[in-house]
Amino acid sequence: MMLRLQKLGCHNINFVTPTPWVPQIIKALALAQAQDLKVPIVYNCGGYESIETLKLLDGIIDIYMPDIKYADNEFAKKYSDVADYWDVVQPALKEMHRQVGNLVVKNGIAQKGLLIRHLVLPDDIAGSKACFEFIKKELSPHTVVNVMAQYYPAYNAHKYPEINRRIAPREYQKALRELEALGLDEGFRQTMDTIVRRIVPEWTDDLKDDE
Repeated sequence: MMLRLQKLGCHNINFVTPTPWVPQIIKALALAQAQDLKVPIVYNCGGYESIETLKLLDGIIDIYMPDIKYADNEFAKKYSDVADYWDVVQPALKEMHRQVGNLVVKNGIAQKGLLIRHLVLPDDIAGSKACFEFIKKELSPHTVVNVMAQYYPAYNAHKYPEINRRIAPREYQKALRELEALGLDEGFRQTMDTIVRRIVPEWTDDLKDDE
């Protein structure tokens, strides 16, 4: 399948939530690369990774694309049932950065490096500023960060009024200002009105007032 995707012109092979299948992925990549698989390999994950697993991937993965979801273990436990997320994600991202460094892009196509995603949550539950401070101080001030605005309340969100809504444009803009104040300006931004119009059309009329 990987060789076929390469033949079709895909820019990379993107493994999404791949952790449970790391042994099979490593074996498959060895087979594919022996048959001239050359496109970059992307490890697309939630950031909650063991150092032991990541070290198995050293020299195999070209691009790490993790999330940094929470900067507070209590919030991680409350909303995602992961009591040590902040403790785990920090060394995991450090190991990823050690392996691949900052993102390298040639002719508009990522070749190697670390790209971190951060989803802004209502009432700053994600702890955006603390996440950005960690990235700058512990990884690199040139880390590419994709700040995302598409949070949508689903599943059990109705049990928690504070997250049972989409973020307001002002909350997203606040996160962007915090990112830029730290000099992390090499990443990606989203257009808030485009996201709102696509996902929640009835909010369009309120968008300008909320800004």
